[in-house]
Amino acid sequence: MKFERRRIRRVGTAVRISMLVVFLGLVVMVLVVYNLYSRIFIPNVTLDAEHALFYIPTGSDFEFVIDNLEEDGIIDDRKSFRWVAIRKGYDRNVRPGRYKVPDGVSNNELVNLIRSGKQDPVMVVFNHVRTLDHLAGKVSGYLEPDSADFADWFAREDLPAEYGFDMASFPSMFIPNTYEFYWNTSPEEFTGRMQREYEKFWQGERDRKAKRMEMSRSEVSTLASIVDEETLFDDENRRVAGVYINRLERGIPLQADPTLRFALGDFTVKRIVNAYKQIDSPYNTYKYRGLPPGPISIPSVASIDAVLDYENHNYYYFCARADFSGYHAFARTLSEHNRNARKYQDALNRNRIYR
Repeated sequence: MKFERRRIRRVGTAVRISMLVVFLGLVVMVLVVYNLYSRIFIPNVTLDAEHALFYIPTGSDFEFVIDNLEEDGIIDDRKSFRWVAIRKGYDRNVRPGRYKVPDGVSNNELVNLIRSGKQDPVMVVFNHVRTLDHLAGKVSGYLEPDSADFADWFAREDLPAEYGFDMASFPSMFIPNTYEFYWNTSPEEFTGRMQREYEKFWQGERDRKAKRMEMSRSEVSTLASIVDEETLFDDENRRVAGVYINRLERGIPLQADPTLRFALGDFTVKRIVNAYKQIDSPYNTYKYRGLPPGPISIPSVASIDAVLDYENHNYYYFCARADFSGYHAFARTLSEHNRNARKYQDALNRNRIYR
């Protein structure tokens, strides 16, 4: 009996030990599973706002990404992010871009986001641009390449021909507007997109209107750029365009002051004196009839459409009003124009504006 009781006690002890071992094993397993789960699925991003914008420059490596996620305060636990990222192969697949990281996402969600290449797009806005160098400065404020990268690209002598332009007419390919781009868009990709937008802009009604006017796209843009520089207010665009169309049809030199400022390389000149009119430049519309070789600025959509829908009238002249309102006095005859011009010249003299 005693032996039997001892045997039962030993069996009971063994069972308890086995149960304890199993229990401890289960606890360890639960802890391991929870640890793995927390590394992968528990939120590791705690932000003060709803989201953070995270930039990964072209050529960045895995360590750069981790360092900057930590320095920017996006991830809470660097080690767990590294562990998940490596196991998902992100260390071998870093993709540049601008990513919107939501608050409260896990390592798994964050790795999936930046590994996918699904960037948060940038809205690129440009208008009131005179030169391609100026455009380079504007665009680089939104995109990864700096202004020098864009300026060097635009300055390539062989570039305009690749897109069907010459150097003088090339600026007309860039239609001012708001465009959606990825942050790491290269200058080459930007230019290709602008060509596609240019074609979409012109195809259809605008091309038909230009054809009726017997003008090319580039000629319309060139005239539009002069209208842009002449007017402060869009409600005068069509009337000013009509003046230049009348002069072109009659073979009268445009005598557009902005083209002289372009030839001088100085748009700050307020008073055009006779010496400027002697400049030997194809952009001197006092000296040479017709349109200059290309636009003197990147024309606005409003001015392009104003040229295509120019006002049909009998005005051949205009000059700034003497009240400095920014509007113009229009004239049908030279004598009427000279009276208007004298009023404006007198106003300049009274205000001691000599240049």
